[in-house]
Amino acid sequence: MALIQNICVFCGSGVGRDPAFEQAADQFGTIMARAGIGLVYGGGSIGLMGTVARAVLNGGGRVTGIIPGFLHKREIRFEGATEMIVTNDMHERKRLMFEKSDAFVALPGGVGTLEELVEQMTWAQLGQHEKPILVADIGHFWKPLLVLLAHMREAGFIRESMEVHYLVAERVSEILPMLEKAAQNAAVRQVRASA
Repeated sequence: MALIQNICVFCGSGVGRDPAFEQAADQFGTIMARAGIGLVYGGGSIGLMGTVARAVLNGGGRVTGIIPGFLHKREIRFEGATEMIVTNDMHERKRLMFEKSDAFVALPGGVGTLEELVEQMTWAQLGQHEKPILVADIGHFWKPLLVLLAHMREAGFIRESMEVHYLVAERVSEILPMLEKAAQNAAVRQVRASA
C-alpha cells in the first residue's frame, strides 16, 4: 500500500496575477490523478482551489472538499467533488483536512493558505505528526516566508531541538517524488523507534 494516498493542498481562492500559479495547480492536480492520489482541500470552486480540484476530477481522481457552512457562497462550494463535507467552523475544517491527509502541499495563496501551512508546520515542530509538508515555491512566491523562517533560525527562535521540517519544490514535477521520499523516511524512523 502506498504511504501517500491523499494529499491536502492549501491554495488560494483567487488565481493570482502570475499565470504560472494556475498552471501549477492544474499540472499538480493532473499528476495526483495519474498517481491515484486523492485530493483533500478547502472545497471551493474558484481560484486555485477550483483549478486543482477540476484537474484531479478530469484525470479520474478523487476529490474531498471540506468547507465551513459560512463559506458556501464566498468560496462557491465545488459541486463536482467525490465527497463534500460541510463543517461548523474553520477549526473543524482544518482538523478533518489533517485527519484525511497523508501529506500537505502549499501552492500560492493568501492569508488563509499561509495560516493553514504554518499551523501544520507548528504541529510537526511540536511532534504532533510526521506527515510531509511541502512549500511549492512557484515563481518564488513563498520566498519571503522562506527568508523569514531562515531569519527566525538565525535569531534563535527556531532552535535545533525544535526545528521546523518542510520541503521546498520550485517545479511541480518535483513535488510528488519529494513527498514520497519524505514519507518513506518517516516510515523507516517509526519502525526503528518501535524496534
